[in-house]
Amino acid sequence: MRLNAVIAGVGMTRFGKHLDKSLKQLGGEPVLEAVKDAGIELSDIEAAYVGNCAAGTVTGQESIRGQVILSSIGLGKIPIINIENACGSSSTALNQACMMVSAGYYDVALVVGVEKLYHENKAITYSAFSGAVDIEERDKFIAEVTAGQSEGSGQTRSVFADFYGVMARDHMRDYGSTPEHFAMVSAKNSFHGSLNPKAQFTEALTVEEVLAQPMITEPLTRPMICPVADGGAAAIIVSERKARQLGIERPVRLVSSVVHSYFEHPPGAEENVSSLCIDEAYYEAGVGPEDLDVLELHDSSAPCEILYYEGLHLCPPGDSVKMLADGETKLGGRLPVNTSGGLLRKGHPVGATGVSQILELTYQLQGRAGKRQVEGANVALAHNGGGTIGGEVAAMNINILVC
Repeated sequence: MRLNAVIAGVGMTRFGKHLDKSLKQLGGEPVLEAVKDAGIELSDIEAAYVGNCAAGTVTGQESIRGQVILSSIGLGKIPIINIENACGSSSTALNQACMMVSAGYYDVALVVGVEKLYHENKAITYSAFSGAVDIEERDKFIAEVTAGQSEGSGQTRSVFADFYGVMARDHMRDYGSTPEHFAMVSAKNSFHGSLNPKAQFTEALTVEEVLAQPMITEPLTRPMICPVADGGAAAIIVSERKARQLGIERPVRLVSSVVHSYFEHPPGAEENVSSLCIDEAYYEAGVGPEDLDVLELHDSSAPCEILYYEGLHLCPPGDSVKMLADGETKLGGRLPVNTSGGLLRKGHPVGATGVSQILELTYQLQGRAGKRQVEGANVALAHNGGGTIGGEVAAMNINILVC
């Protein structure tokens, strides 16, 4: 279907360690900021879609997370839909809001992504990630990604850290990449994050400094794996008619929003959940990778970013390391990637990550990104997925925005 969805306003907390803030605060603050940014009132919102992944595990809040969060700022009565879909929870919430606005059911919809991951007991935090696999296959998965050395996996580190280590070692074997290349991703994104006041980490690191950090899982040091974080992000989605009524200058339109899930296929098949989403999004939007000006992708680890360069068709097969080394994905390069700092430096409060990507791209397309502004940005893509089944992402979301 043709999307009829415009981003009217956005808001976001700073991502980081917020032991002193409740889930309500982390979710409510960005909503009020987004409402102000859109120039509307809370009472104008007709429906809300709330993405969260781990509140039940970390805070104990189940079932009515969105209702609890939004009632704390005076928003109720309207339909409030809770959505959990791994790391893509709030991107999926965005998709559902856009579909309902495009179908004509609502003129104004709210999308919220929120997560509180930090806990005094780290094992509780990491247990939230352990549920993002098929739990009947979890022991087998851990044994595979840790090569039998599973001590601490899921307790002192996320099981996905070990998974990323396997990905990194496989990429080194197959493509000749090195730990220095992974460090280049982290250094690039640290530079971008140093320009983002909402990022969890704002210190710019050199390649040498990244390599000198503690090893988490061979060959990945701490800055090569995204940190856990607390935080929230929100967006107001309106119809084109409502956007005209609001007099929005430089409206950002969502021209494609695609969600797909893991499906069984032969090993090495050309079509998988990621390729299906990506190809459909480009087709639906009527653009190709050559048209993109700026991109936020799911760099849950440094090797993930390198792999996704090819997966998103940003470069020919085998050229992803060259694309990175040539500086094409850094600010000032041909196609800046993760200008927000990405998950590696902005942080990864799982349920909030997808909407935070939309906030960054909205700022870029409207010329509001400050020191990290990509000049002349008109077309942007957000890539956000999570969970794993069969060694592949379980839920994938692609959104394409134009201004």
